[in-house]
Amino acid sequence: MSKLEKKVDSKIVRSVNKNVRSSTRKLNPILKSIVGKKVDVAIRDLSFSNKRISNDVKKTISSAVANAENNYQYDIDKLIVKEAYCGKQVVMKRFRARAKGRAAEIMKPYSNLTIILSEQIKKSEGHGTKS
Repeated sequence: MSKLEKKVDSKIVRSVNKNVRSSTRKLNPILKSIVGKKVDVAIRDLSFSNKRISNDVKKTISSAVANAENNYQYDIDKLIVKEAYCGKQVVMKRFRARAKGRAAEIMKPYSNLTIILSEQIKKSEGHGTKS
């Protein structure tokens, strides 16, 4: 790894929330909607979301912002959500009594939620591909 790659890696802040009580199928659309946005815009969007799980996502982003501020002394205004993804965790299995002595299983999935923030890097303004 070169020195340049090490500098890029040092700009990354991560926050992981394990055992989130939701399936990855319900989490993914929320996470895709916040990737690439500034942190304050992402938190605002999650505040007005009517999905139950958006509160947990908002807490995880706030935790990542606190990590960036305390551990790396980053400016909060320049932070953007670089990556946001989730993975499967355990599935609690429950059973519900049905008619004629049958049972229907109820799956209660859990997920892991990871949010990666980075500082926004100013790009030089170009006017097309040839400039």
